[in-house]
Amino acid sequence: MHTKEEKLQEFGRLLEILDRLREECPWDKEQTFDSLRSLTVEETFELADAIFSKDMLLIKKELGDVLLHVLFYSKIGDESGEFDILDVCKSLCDKLIYRHPHVFGQIEANNAQTVSQNWEKLKLKEKDGNHSVLAGVPRTLPALIKAYRIQDKARSAGFDWEQPQQVWEKVKEELGELQTEIDSMNADKMEVEFGDLLFSVINAARLYGINPENALERTNRKFIKRFNYLENNTLTKGIDLKKMSLAQMDKIWEEAKNAE
Repeated sequence: MHTKEEKLQEFGRLLEILDRLREECPWDKEQTFDSLRSLTVEETFELADAIFSKDMLLIKKELGDVLLHVLFYSKIGDESGEFDILDVCKSLCDKLIYRHPHVFGQIEANNAQTVSQNWEKLKLKEKDGNHSVLAGVPRTLPALIKAYRIQDKARSAGFDWEQPQQVWEKVKEELGELQTEIDSMNADKMEVEFGDLLFSVINAARLYGINPENALERTNRKFIKRFNYLENNTLTKGIDLKKMSLAQMDKIWEEAKNAE
């Protein structure tokens, strides 16, 4: 692998390239925090997709795109006199040292759970940090990921089930409440109870060490693969999918499952 000196040299070259782009490229000249924001979100999702696929070459590429955005925001901050990349790095270094007293201080933490609990406590003590446990959960996170993060942060504050299996009673309770509202066909209450059911199922995944986002994405991709198989097998035979019976479609669906 590369030496620290080589890494620093290439990082410096990247900063020089960005400086020149900001000065000479018409598109780069026009970018602002607001104009880059949606692109940053897109690049982050592309990185997440590459990580899910375990494609190392693609992960490397997408990391570069995300890094470019970090440097671009820092460059804009530098131009406005608010901060630069040194300030960003210094702030991060200071935070990492402060939140790892078991590494840089005298605190003992022998497992990941203790580290996580200490991390949240230290965040609450920071002058410019979060003043409540859940304040650090971004409002714009997708709902499924947000639910998982909310539950995980609540756990770090000691708010959690004593045993994982206890959550299943909550899942059953929420399912029963949803069924009650479905029977009464109250659309608003059905939505509320459906949300409660999803929240409890996500909580169950967390308690059993399952990332619900990854689990759902695996199912999404599995469904797409099987549906494409179904669609292709009907098109090649000149059969209209809409005119097939459920039993006919299910037969091809089972073929798709067996072919995996």
